[in-house]
Amino acid sequence: MPASPSELQAHAAVAHAAREHSGRLLALLIRDLRDFHLAQDCLQDALESAVVHWSRNSLPHSPEAWLLQTARRKAIDRIRRMRNFERLSDEYARLLELDQSTQEQEEPEVIPDERLRLIFICCHPAIDEKTRIVLTLRTLCGLTTTEIARAFLDTPDAMAQRLVRARHKIKKAGIPYELPREDMWAERLQSVLSVIYLVFNEGYAATSGQHVLRHELCEEAIRLGRMMLHLKPGEAEIEGLLALMLLNHARRKGRATADDDLIPLDQQNRQLWDQAQIKEATDLLVTALKRQQPGVYQLQAAISAIHAESPSHAATPWHEIVLLYDGLHALSNNPVYLLNRAVALSYAQSPEAALDALVPLVLPLGDYQPFYAAHADVLRRLGRIVEAKQAYQRAITLSHNNSERAFLQSRLAMLSK
Repeated sequence: MPASPSELQAHAAVAHAAREHSGRLLALLIRDLRDFHLAQDCLQDALESAVVHWSRNSLPHSPEAWLLQTARRKAIDRIRRMRNFERLSDEYARLLELDQSTQEQEEPEVIPDERLRLIFICCHPAIDEKTRIVLTLRTLCGLTTTEIARAFLDTPDAMAQRLVRARHKIKKAGIPYELPREDMWAERLQSVLSVIYLVFNEGYAATSGQHVLRHELCEEAIRLGRMMLHLKPGEAEIEGLLALMLLNHARRKGRATADDDLIPLDQQNRQLWDQAQIKEATDLLVTALKRQQPGVYQLQAAISAIHAESPSHAATPWHEIVLLYDGLHALSNNPVYLLNRAVALSYAQSPEAALDALVPLVLPLGDYQPFYAAHADVLRRLGRIVEAKQAYQRAITLSHNNSERAFLQSRLAMLSK
């Protein structure tokens, strides 16, 4: 029996709520319950209940508030049934108090730094850096396992296993759910900044879905970046990260058409770029660079600043960008930096030089869609059409974003004319 219109509407609303609000809701539940597994289970229970209740009734005034209240009530029920009830008695009392004082139509209470606070908690030094970043992105920031796997050039299955191990580690090690003292921030700062940047990056170039941009993720990352700067002023890499995000987000209106078709950098209308945001970012970057404490975010921001301030694609000083990527590679042995350097080299020197630079990246970037897109473009510019078609086809196969795939298919179609 086919689903009714109300059921279809409810399923769509729940899917949207899960994607857009689960990170913030989970952060609040983890704060209340001090238990990752219980918080995740109760939120999942609430999402399943929403499908049923929203199908039978109209959608609530605030789906997010409805889910939060329902998840808390699911937690109350679960805790009542637990054998180790005493362990969670304080959390149980708090949930009862919150349930009695919260009405469905209210927005969920939001402590401005609640998610940031939990990001710091998740980035505990007892967990290796990659795992703590992965755990935080999945649990608190709402990114999918596939989206995170792409950011780390990993497979979704391997990433899922890492997440399972991380949750067991937290439980076994008895990692406390409390904000570390400020003198302990330094050992977690790099991981926290990585989380914020990867959230922004997923918003800037969405792994999957209908849209190339996810503005809400970009804006959330920028909000967290501003909060970090407020909490830790004078930190060069925080200034560099915020500058980088602002510079990239300033180009949002020029990156896609009204129909969400991707517009490459060389065809973007630079008049649409947000000049006020570019000015704020470049001022931040200058301040950061004057501190003479170079870091990867400052160098990436410097590259974005060159793009933002260049009058056209052709007038961009590509040789400066190549040098900055050399500096980035010296600071962090990341093959993605070498890929971007090769693209810049294709304009600073020649497509032939770029092709030579791409050859050693086949092994480390073998399943990375942007590698094949860049490779295809270089081959196209060299007139090596058959090879370019193969590279485009591989890039299309690896792409899960509709706008991105459509752009690559249009480039492939042009080679057949």
